[in-house]
Amino acid sequence: MIENWTKEVVIQRLLAITLLVALFILCFQVVQFFIVPALWAAILAYVTFPIYKFFHKKAKFGPSFSAGIMTVSISLIIGVPLVIGVFILQQEALSLYSNFIYRIKAGYLDVPESIKDLPVIGQQIKDTLWRINQNPEGTLEAFRNWIQSHLYYGKVALDVVLSSLTKLGMALMTLFFFYRDGISLVRQIRQALRNIIGNRIDGYIDSVGMTTRAVVYGIGLTALAQALLAGVGYYFADAPSPILLTILTFVIALIPFGTPFVWGAVSVWLLSQGQTLEGIGLGLWGMLVVSWVDNLIRPIVISGATKIPFIIIFIGVLGGLTAFGFVGLFIGPVVLAIGLAVWREWISQHENEIFAPKERTLTNNQMLLKFDEYDQDNKNDKPNKS
Repeated sequence: MIENWTKEVVIQRLLAITLLVALFILCFQVVQFFIVPALWAAILAYVTFPIYKFFHKKAKFGPSFSAGIMTVSISLIIGVPLVIGVFILQQEALSLYSNFIYRIKAGYLDVPESIKDLPVIGQQIKDTLWRINQNPEGTLEAFRNWIQSHLYYGKVALDVVLSSLTKLGMALMTLFFFYRDGISLVRQIRQALRNIIGNRIDGYIDSVGMTTRAVVYGIGLTALAQALLAGVGYYFADAPSPILLTILTFVIALIPFGTPFVWGAVSVWLLSQGQTLEGIGLGLWGMLVVSWVDNLIRPIVISGATKIPFIIIFIGVLGGLTAFGFVGLFIGPVVLAIGLAVWREWISQHENEIFAPKERTLTNNQMLLKFDEYDQDNKNDKPNKS
């Protein structure tokens, strides 16, 4: 009877686990598209939550009204530069395309002499330009055929843009609910994890919060400072579309040590256009000022606040970017921070076992030596029987 009852319990448990796993898989399939937007919304809400508390606690606004103010403000902060950047990019692309077509029709497509004089590829560039200028109509026809044969990639790019805009809209909509119901949601998550892991989860959650805030502020402030300084350099160097280049620099600066690829490329382009003084000046500005900010702010803000070695943060940023995409810039360091917190806790709990074995072994050996000495002394003290 007990055996049958045990089998029934086992079967029930297996069925319950199977149903839970199936439910988890189905839920994951449903919310899979919204995971990344929800993560972005959670990061934005957590970092800017003190401002929400100001509206809700200090200004005495209701939770929904305060959440609405914050959501609209964040939407404008993200949306206005995005619209301006897209508009400028569209104008620049149309201008470049029109100029390109005009030069082909006129039979005068050319590049600076510094590019023609490049070793290995310089002569090939000259030959290609000569063939294009000799047959403008044939070049335009080949160009049109190439565009038609690659329309599929344009459709793929359009799908990516639309998907990204949809995720951005979902993140902003989710952001409202994170502001309004964030405290209650965090309490529920904390209690659920406490039921599984125990009270030690509080330390892990604190580590997550500290690391998230430090990484966002460190990366965000560094990228903003570098972009503004680089924008000043673009303006005085008379670079084309300095506003667009500044926005591009901010995006690239979110990746550690990525800024030199932007101002360095602009500097090389200025040199290729014959603007030697401007190109050299921008290069020096980038090396001495823009990159110096990256080496100063990021380590101090991140490592100083989290007490985590900067190399861990650096690996987390790049590894998270590779594994999870752009949101991995913030997920990667947080994951490694949790791992480091678990490691430090385990080390502290087993400190006596890890750091004391040699001392214990030495003590045991000393005890054996003392025992042998005592035994030898006893033998010497016994009278000889003859």
